[in-house]
Amino acid sequence: MKTLKLFIIIILAFSCSLSAQNKEEKEKAAIYNPTADAAKDIEAAVKLAKEQQKHVLIQIGGNWCPWCIKVHKFLAENALLDSIMKADYIFVLVNYSKENRNYDILKKFEYPQRFGFPVFIVLDGDGKRLHTQDSGFLEKEDSYDLKKMKIFLLTWNKGALNPGKYEEK
Repeated sequence: MKTLKLFIIIILAFSCSLSAQNKEEKEKAAIYNPTADAAKDIEAAVKLAKEQQKHVLIQIGGNWCPWCIKVHKFLAENALLDSIMKADYIFVLVNYSKENRNYDILKKFEYPQRFGFPVFIVLDGDGKRLHTQDSGFLEKEDSYDLKKMKIFLLTWNKGALNPGKYEEK
């Protein structure tokens, strides 16, 4: 009987430890804020992008989505991509979850969720949608492809869309 009680205590202690670990891991992975006002966040980003002569890069997804967390870490932890992001974009995270689907934002940008999550939207400094990117095309095996991500970011930055760059001289 003592062995059974000891066994139950060990299992309970182990379960509590795992539960605390899982909670800590989920909190670390919580990059999307379901209570954020996405419309205000985007409006502020567009204003700042116009002032700084950048574009806005919106990443839509949720804390429930492993690929959403993965791409966020991939962009932040790669020095080259992080520097491109900081130089060329004002970055906004928009939540999509059962707590807040941000349906008005999705409708405004012509239902980007059709590509799955995460999905990226590029806006100019006036808030005009320039591009919607299915992130599946940026994947490589169980992560993201550095070369494809770099090309995506550089192809849609403000400099790439400068008409003077393409005029014949």
